[in-house]
Amino acid sequence: MNTACASSGRNDARRRRRRRLDSVAHAVFLLAAAAAAAVLAVLLWDLLQTGLPRLNWAFLTTYGSRFAERAGVLAPLVGSVYVILLAAAFALPVGVATAVFLEFYAADAASPPWRRRLSRLLQLNIANLAGVPSIVYGLFGLAFFVRGMALGRSVLAAALTLSLLVLPVVIVNAREALRAVPPSLAHAAYALGASRGQVIFTVVLPAALGGIMTGSILALSRALGESAPLIAVGAWVFVTRLPVSPLDSFTVLPVQIYHWASMPQPAFQETAAAGILVLLLVLLGLNGTAVWLRSKYQKKAEW
Repeated sequence: MNTACASSGRNDARRRRRRRLDSVAHAVFLLAAAAAAAVLAVLLWDLLQTGLPRLNWAFLTTYGSRFAERAGVLAPLVGSVYVILLAAAFALPVGVATAVFLEFYAADAASPPWRRRLSRLLQLNIANLAGVPSIVYGLFGLAFFVRGMALGRSVLAAALTLSLLVLPVVIVNAREALRAVPPSLAHAAYALGASRGQVIFTVVLPAALGGIMTGSILALSRALGESAPLIAVGAWVFVTRLPVSPLDSFTVLPVQIYHWASMPQPAFQETAAAGILVLLLVLLGLNGTAVWLRSKYQKKAEW
């Protein structure tokens, strides 16, 4: 009887200690989140105070200038959209096709040994490339696309460089989206006599489209804010015309903002803050689109 009481007392003490530790951890994590939110709020408030008076329709529709009062973001804004759309056109088909290969062909137990070895090699390289700093992609783009392929300081060279940057993330997100599709859908299609290709293109990919698009948009949002690789491949800081063809010269919002922020005049600091607000609005638009797509396809899945 005494042993049982002692054991019960020890268990009660352990439970009280765990509850205290849980309360302390909760308070610490809540304090860390509040500190991060406070820092973000201070930065955003400073940006709004500095850049909001400069943000107007003329700022969005004028070209760059050597005078801060006349400078606008039309060329870098259009250049950013142009580069990101081209990067998506290169990265998304290759990334989704690679994810399909790894999930449905290389993972097959009946596949030949060379295919399994190729799968292991691809997965190892994808995991390694996902952690490579962005400037390394920029240096590779400078050596291979700008000089090796003689594309010059063009939109196409920048888009190919950014497509390599986001490709590992697109592949990983596409694989997760494909794995999230219930296997029962594929099994039902196989039971009806569908081939593997029919199952992939008519059942699995449409069901995984929401997750694939959400992950791809978030990956492209990350690329939209990159400046180091684009500086390496030759983005200009002063462009007075819009790019028309993929071989035209270009500038993008992060590079233009970096240039304005490096200028000592207070007027350029205000212009840089306004440019940051424009970039934040574009990023919020992309992230909002990703959230809307995820919500839309989740509702379809529930139906």
